Amino acid sequence: MKSKTMNYINVLTIAGSDSGGGAGIQADLKTFSALGCFGTSVITAVTAQNTMGVKSVHGIPPEFISDQLQVVLEDIQPVAIKIGMINRAEVVAVIETALKRYAEEVPVILDPVMVATSGHKLIAPDTVTQLIDKLFPLVTLVTPNIDEAIILAEQSINNLDDMITAGRKIIGKGAKAVLVKGGHLAGPVIYDVFIAGNELPVILESAFIASKNLHGTGCTLSSAIASEMGKGNDLLTAIKNAKKYIASALQEGSQVTTGAGNGPLNHFFNPLKLIIQ
Repeated sequence: MKSKTMNYINVLTIAGSDSGGGAGIQADLKTFSALGCFGTSVITAVTAQNTMGVKSVHGIPPEFISDQLQVVLEDIQPVAIKIGMINRAEVVAVIETALKRYAEEVPVILDPVMVATSGHKLIAPDTVTQLIDKLFPLVTLVTPNIDEAIILAEQSINNLDDMITAGRKIIGKGAKAVLVKGGHLAGPVIYDVFIAGNELPVILESAFIASKNLHGTGCTLSSAIASEMGKGNDLLTAIKNAKKYIASALQEGSQVTTGAGNGPLNHFFNPLKLIIQ
């Protein structure tokens, strides 16, 4: 009798590398591991950065990104995908082709990384247009922070009502679902806005956590959502579980000093064993 095949929960990140270890693929892979998933990666760019900021960015040639996508997707099929930093329009086309060929039935979380925590711009305007036109229709969820939502929705955002309006505009540009993250708005309570299609917005509240270590927060959240969807959760449940994880990772890392600037979260405050199915 043939024995049953056992598998890990394979989750892929397509993103840039952070030499400081707090964001990008480094944060993604830590998050996957902490949540019991097996992570694979496709690197779109290499950054020279630390807790003080980004010094320089080196884009990986599109042909090599295509090679990475092909070998990973043909051999280690993911059950969920997270997309992060895409800093050139030609890379968008490469990812679009790969998703259409290999991953049409796989949940994809797009974190539209545009500006680093330090303020360094990571994307050109023409790339934003390509993201909207080519990737929005293919992904399950887009997760902009306030600054990114301002760019995508082409409006100012100063309060919760503005977040809802911006979210609806992003849906109107082709996204199936959006999570507008409100962490950049000051206040004792953080509001995130989830909108799926034509459904009413869902307002998700969380307590503000005082910490100087916020580097990689967006990368970690989107990776956690992908991990939770890879485990079989529906989208809203995955978002709620991911928010609980990131709140603990922020809290547990808030008093730790890593470098002289904006430090990372504590991804491994309570890691799961690698899940085998």
